[in-house]
Amino acid sequence: MTRLLKHILPALLIFLLGGGNALAGDIASENLKYRVMYKWGLINKRAGTVTIHTSKVDAKGVFNSTLIGHSAKWADKFFAVRDTLRGTIIADGIHPLFYEKISHEGGEYKHDIITYERHPGGAVTAHCDRYKQKKKSNEVEFSEKELQASGYTVDMLSAFYYMRYMDFPNMTPGEHKTMNIFSGKRKEILKITYQGTETISLDKKDYDCYHITFSFTSDGKKKSSDDLQAWIETGANRVPVKMEGKLPVGSVKCFLEP
Repeated sequence: MTRLLKHILPALLIFLLGGGNALAGDIASENLKYRVMYKWGLINKRAGTVTIHTSKVDAKGVFNSTLIGHSAKWADKFFAVRDTLRGTIIADGIHPLFYEKISHEGGEYKHDIITYERHPGGAVTAHCDRYKQKKKSNEVEFSEKELQASGYTVDMLSAFYYMRYMDFPNMTPGEHKTMNIFSGKRKEILKITYQGTETISLDKKDYDCYHITFSFTSDGKKKSSDDLQAWIETGANRVPVKMEGKLPVGSVKCFLEP
């Protein structure tokens, strides 16, 4: 449960596909809120809440985003989460400039800061500073690392926006894409598979959605969490509506709040 929560609750809805083009004018000021539910048999309880704020694109073609996630009181007993993600992103193409994650997860504190540099030919370098305080320790450890990738590269926050500008209507069910994603200590690879369109009901409202599945692997070699399912509204704003993932015991689902 711990590994999946680290992907679902802190980063919520990393719904993305590679190869699209987003225009600066498409990004608008926005506030979204999601409820995170845990289900096991007859148990169906709210496990946490996530909110996402997006600023308008400025004159330089850049916008800012903030995501805040926290677990519910009952879930804190198993794995408490208090996370804040901040990012500065170039709107045209959704290219991150700066990413910051401040996390309190399971009694452990981490503060990751990533700055990006892009090179000719599609190479990307990221300088990563990490501050870490282990559970029940008074010492804050510092480390730094350089991450490198070739091709389109995002982080946990900018990925949320990139997927919303994909050309889903021209994709075929079963088609998949891959891209790089940086965390504070490593590069991962995401494989995204488009499943087609579906209509789902949520809070007495029907949503026509694009359905995708995606998986995280450590640089393409080993899965770092279970596969996830996501549903994205087909309307002009492409709002993510639902996500779910299986756990060793039960499952976790995220729903857009009305």
